[in-house]
Amino acid sequence: MEVNNKVYPNEAQIKGFLEPDAQGPICMVNLLKFKQVAEYEDGRDTSLTGEEAYRLYEHGVKKLLQGVGGCIGFEGEVERLALGEVEDLWDLVALAVWPSRRVMLEVMQSKEMQEISEHRSAGLAGQLNIETTQFEGQWLDREAS
Repeated sequence: MEVNNKVYPNEAQIKGFLEPDAQGPICMVNLLKFKQVAEYEDGRDTSLTGEEAYRLYEHGVKKLLQGVGGCIGFEGEVERLALGEVEDLWDLVALAVWPSRRVMLEVMQSKEMQEISEHRSAGLAGQLNIETTQFEGQWLDREAS
C-alpha cells in the first residue's frame, strides 16, 4: 500500500476546502499508519514510537476540536480486514467530527495547530483522510430497488 504522509493538503485538496461548504457538520475518517520510531524533521534524538509522537499531536487536536464544537466520535485500533484486500493494514481509525469544512480549515491554519503538527509528521508513516457528510436518509429502512 502506497500512502503518502502529508502534514498539509496538496493544492487540489486545499481547493476542496475552499469550495462551498458542505451543509452541516463533516466527519473526517482518519486511517492512520504509525512509524516504528518517531522521526522529527529537525533530526532530534527521541525514544518515542511513532504512535507516542502522534498521541502528543492527538492530545492537542482534541482540545482544538472541542474548542470549536467538534469531537472525536470514535477511535479504535484496527484488528483485521473483514472484507477486501490490502497490502498492509492501518493501525488506527479515528472519526473526527467538525462543525463545518470551513471551521476545520481555520483550525488547520491556526498557530496552535502549527505548534503541534511536528508530532503528527514525526509519528505517521501514512494517513488517509476521507471527508464525509451526514446521510439524510433512513438507510436501514430503505426498500431494495
